[in-house]
Amino acid sequence: MKFSKSLFPKIFLIVLTNQFFFNPPKVQSAEKIKIIYSLFSRTVTVDSLKSFAVSGNSSKSLRRILNATGSSDDEIKSVLNQNFEIPITIASKLIYSEIGNVILNRLSSIIHTPRTNDEKTGTLALRSSVIKGLYTGNEKINLISFFESYPTETVILNVNALSKVMNKVQSISELLEFFTSKPLEKIKNN
Repeated sequence: MKFSKSLFPKIFLIVLTNQFFFNPPKVQSAEKIKIIYSLFSRTVTVDSLKSFAVSGNSSKSLRRILNATGSSDDEIKSVLNQNFEIPITIASKLIYSEIGNVILNRLSSIIHTPRTNDEKTGTLALRSSVIKGLYTGNEKINLISFFESYPTETVILNVNALSKVMNKVQSISELLEFFTSKPLEKIKNN
């Protein structure tokens, strides 16, 4: 009898720890994007954004945001669907490099988790999203797969911070061309 009393807690502990280690909880993916502009905010679902990117259909809340951009639906769909092809190994080297840290730190003020108290948390979430997006997209990533790979339920998109960056850069295409051509050549050779 003494043997079975001491055995039960041990078995219970083993079963409990096995469940934790062999069946870890799944990491959430972003379901909503909360767009913050000054004092106002709107929330759209990633699914509605994906539906718009694929078929052009939009929900009422997404339509209001799209109309506020002043861009045509085709332009927005083009940006959402633009694929960037990069091997995961090179992307990993880039986002862990010195220039990658600078880029991610600046991006973490634009795109971040709801409870970000520091740049490090935002940077880790961005890294995770890029690598997971590239993995699920077979080394191709676009904005939709990036948001689908973001490791929290809600992604914050700060338009004020984005505007500050955009004022410093002539165009996104120039920025992307710079960051995808020059640093990648150096990383590919290492």
